[in-house]
Amino acid sequence: MAKLKHLGTCELCGREGLETTKHHLTPKELGGTFLPTADLCIACHKQIHALYTNEQLVGQGLTTIEELQCEERMASYLRWVRKQPPSRLPRVRKSQQVRGQR
Repeated sequence: MAKLKHLGTCELCGREGLETTKHHLTPKELGGTFLPTADLCIACHKQIHALYTNEQLVGQGLTTIEELQCEERMASYLRWVRKQPPSRLPRVRKSQQVRGQR
């Protein structure tokens, strides 16, 4: 049987009619297993993990949708992705900062 896709609205970029995934606002490995999650489109979810390590997300206080939306690099990405059609899945490259810390 085929896996059913969950179509919804991304809580980060606000685009509608997208396949969404659960993002742990506080990474599970840093104690976020039972803390709040957010439904994010695949593009936004990948972008978060391309820009920040889990330690950076917690250390910089990027553990809410509002904080992520206000962070300079993420805000720039959100302005761009909001103009993209839901059918487009942008390519994501990990930042040098993230590549160096893994």
